[in-house]
Amino acid sequence: MFQSEPLSYRMRPTIIEQVVGQNEVIGPNTALYKMIKNGHIPSLLLYGPPGTGKTSLAFAIAGSTKKEFYAINATTAGKKDIEDIIEEARLTRNAIIFIDEIHRFNKSQQDSLLKGLEEGVFTLIGATTENPFHSVNNAIRSRCGQIKQLKPLSSSSIITLLKNALEDKSNGLGKTNITIDENNIKLIALSTGDGRTALNLLEDIVWASDRDEQNNILVTEDTVKQCIQNKGFSHDKKGDIYYDLLSGFQKSIRGSDVDAALYYLARLLEGGDLVSIARRLLVIAYEDIGLANPDLCARVLPAIESVERLGLPEGRIPLSVLTIELCLSAKSNSAYKALDKAIQEVKNGKTLEIPLHLRDAHYEGAVKLRHGIEYKYPHDYANSWVEQEYLPKELKGTKFYESKEAGEEKRLSQIHSKLESLRNKNN
Repeated sequence: MFQSEPLSYRMRPTIIEQVVGQNEVIGPNTALYKMIKNGHIPSLLLYGPPGTGKTSLAFAIAGSTKKEFYAINATTAGKKDIEDIIEEARLTRNAIIFIDEIHRFNKSQQDSLLKGLEEGVFTLIGATTENPFHSVNNAIRSRCGQIKQLKPLSSSSIITLLKNALEDKSNGLGKTNITIDENNIKLIALSTGDGRTALNLLEDIVWASDRDEQNNILVTEDTVKQCIQNKGFSHDKKGDIYYDLLSGFQKSIRGSDVDAALYYLARLLEGGDLVSIARRLLVIAYEDIGLANPDLCARVLPAIESVERLGLPEGRIPLSVLTIELCLSAKSNSAYKALDKAIQEVKNGKTLEIPLHLRDAHYEGAVKLRHGIEYKYPHDYANSWVEQEYLPKELKGTKFYESKEAGEEKRLSQIHSKLESLRNKNN
């Protein structure tokens, strides 16, 4: 049964018809599939999480053509390696250069591809786990006719991969008598959206399983569960998945979905990054709860300080309370939206004269400049309020704040409306 290469490597598809999943990218009805079948290979960028089949797809495309194929990894290849391959490609002008983790190339290395790519010396297939619109320079992107996002494989696609591996006698496990029921195959598939991990996990499970008297390998549920623990966990602090998890966490709280928020919190906690969780919770409190529940906003920082003092795993306890309370709280974004409107006015050049009566009068000579002379001190009037203009005259009547009838802000809204009525009455 022993083979030196991992099962995922051995089961790599050799032509595009063997690719499992990613039907939206390379299914028989897609433009990319038809291009390749008609003999045209466009330069393209493939991006998506690890194990979604980027490298496999590149090799399958190469296997479906008669082009020379060069594969390099940006973590180990240098500019000289690229130049040598391009020079070889110039001899035939019929080559595909596949660069895995192309985002790891610096600008100079990426630029070294441009001339040959522009001249049609080779076809480029780049693979990256990061969004190419952020990690690959504009010049490379503009010369790639296709940018395709590969998504985590569905459980049904992974089940297909696993069954293919169990049946394949040449590259898979088909020569070995393995007894594994459908439920255990599903358990493996559900543990990850990563095809490479699932295949290698299957091989680990087979090696961890006992044999019967007839030398048959018997895969049990207990062995599967022991091997799959945390295998489906993905948390890259520099990758899209990290920011997507934080985004999903905040949007679930904003949408008052407790279960979804707890799910994303659990995934973030598995990454052990309490700092990012704490920062995001502070943002959520003031961005999404705001004036609707200012008391809760004020409690967030002390709660986070408790979490930081406790550490993990105990820190999860106050985090769970805080997350659920934020989810179920009344919500308002009116405060920062109002400020954003004011900021936009300033950015638009409206840095206008401050009314004379509001200017600083605490220095000698201010009276001569008429600074502060006509200022009305509100505490000298009933209810500590008096009508006077505070905005520059050019902005008189401008409204930035639009109150919401949500939670505690409902009371603030009533006060705001009453003050507006008084101003309108006096005008």
